[in-house]
Amino acid sequence: MKKIVTICTMLIAFIGVAMAQQNSKAEFKFETETHDFGKIPQGKPVTYEFTFTNVGTEPIIISEVKPSCGCSVAEFTKTPVKPGEKGTISVTYNAAAKAPFTKNFTVRSNTKTPVKTLYIKGEVTG
Repeated sequence: MKKIVTICTMLIAFIGVAMAQQNSKAEFKFETETHDFGKIPQGKPVTYEFTFTNVGTEPIIISEVKPSCGCSVAEFTKTPVKPGEKGTISVTYNAAAKAPFTKNFTVRSNTKTPVKTLYIKGEVTG
């Protein structure tokens, strides 16, 4: 009986947390979610700055921006972005290997869509 009560309590708590996240009033509006660098020279890192506006009614708090590989890094606005204000996520790709590339960056935040993915692509040439 205790197990059933514990399981029910945990289930209700989980549903409550999930509902709270879905009801978040913070929301991103990115100018673009994909950037194509085109052809870039080998050995020269390239950087792009994704810009977003908070179109929600609560501040956006970004908790993490995780690159898909060790060849990329990301910097982001660390302070809460108030409604109507802009924030940035700056990504840098280390163009070490000659080849086409597509990399993604997973953005975790308190927005209606708590996980967002941004993309960069291009081709490293000699």
